[in-house]
Amino acid sequence: MEPKEKKQKLDTSSEIIASPSLSKTHLKKKKTKKQKIRESQVITSSSLSNNKDLVITSPSLENIDVGKAMKKQNDLAIFLTGLVISSVAKNTNFVFSPASINAVLTMVAASSGDEESRELRSFILSFLKSSSTDELNAVFREIASTVLVDGSKKGGPKIAVVNGVWMEKSLSINPSSKDLFKKFFKAAFTQVDFRSKAEEVRMEVNSWASSHTNGLIKDLLPHGSVTSLTNRIYGSALYFKGAWEKKFSKSMTKHKPFYLLNGTSVSVPFMSSSEDQYIEAYDGFKVLRLPYRQGRDDTNGNFSMYFYLPDKKGKLDNLFKRMTSTPGFLDIHSPRRRVKVGKFRIPKFKIEFGFEASSVFNDFDLDVSLYQKALIEIDEEGTEAYTATVFCSGYVGCALKKTLDFVADHPFLFLIREEQTGTVLFAGQIFDPSA
Repeated sequence: MEPKEKKQKLDTSSEIIASPSLSKTHLKKKKTKKQKIRESQVITSSSLSNNKDLVITSPSLENIDVGKAMKKQNDLAIFLTGLVISSVAKNTNFVFSPASINAVLTMVAASSGDEESRELRSFILSFLKSSSTDELNAVFREIASTVLVDGSKKGGPKIAVVNGVWMEKSLSINPSSKDLFKKFFKAAFTQVDFRSKAEEVRMEVNSWASSHTNGLIKDLLPHGSVTSLTNRIYGSALYFKGAWEKKFSKSMTKHKPFYLLNGTSVSVPFMSSSEDQYIEAYDGFKVLRLPYRQGRDDTNGNFSMYFYLPDKKGKLDNLFKRMTSTPGFLDIHSPRRRVKVGKFRIPKFKIEFGFEASSVFNDFDLDVSLYQKALIEIDEEGTEAYTATVFCSGYVGCALKKTLDFVADHPFLFLIREEQTGTVLFAGQIFDPSA
């Protein structure tokens, strides 16, 4: 499934950040203010309404310790996942894209101008645990040049990313600001009429998100989210489609019970394999790493999907608490060797999730809105995922001898990561694969 290639338009009169991403999963609902992240993300804020210029101060980007900055963002991805779970995804299927949220907020933080916009930038820096916009921009550049590079022509994952900015036409814009969006963020820039055509702009942004996610991310911005007081909208859409390094045989897929928290079970298709797998057992849980096929002679974009499975049913919350309270958890608990498997099966699933993140992250006390929708699907061939995020501002190796089982027949967490940088493209959990 390939995303359609269309030019994107952006207008800013109030600010909206949207970033769609799908991995055969997408989100759709808008939630109230201060809710958490889902499949698509949007922030609307009046504090940027008088912001005339968007400038990145980047004389010292080369002096940023990118590796250290990336580690902070990877830990932050797990922290954000915890916020979403506790707020809007308790004991339910969900998926969202931390990378998409980061991209949108980085574009917003690059804005400068009036006191209120500086206040928003200061909040974003604090929220993303960054010391400066230079640090955020350095992370953005690293991800754009290393992680989000399409490897499909070389046989690797298909990755497509589009960014956009919509700005109120009555606001003046410095040429350097357009250059910033077009050259650094590679974002389409469009001036629009929020004052008299707010609803038309909302539909335009929704159409943009839909067109860049193969029609899977729809109605990213809910009715009423864009008004005549909106000044800017920022959007980012991400598409990922990867084939497993070792595909599963469809003939081995069988229906088996998946045990729910209420004591019942549902019959769902489980994929199985007798191949050696990257599995490691830890205290109370196991981790499975399924690599995606890498492109020929491609030194970048080495992706894997991770499954975190508690040993006991009903202990997913305990596992996630450990993940969020242990700095560098993902790197510490990453299987690096293939082992012989005993019982091995993981369920096929397709889920979508959407929410308004500004109400999830309680610190979003500024007059802004952040929406995200995401979709993910895994099968015998591999994984496909999409996500869209929008921000609005304005009112409104070698095998081991041991053998391990890995049977994901009860709730588990999953991530899609790029191995070199540790970037988390998608994160989520499965409580009922049949839902």
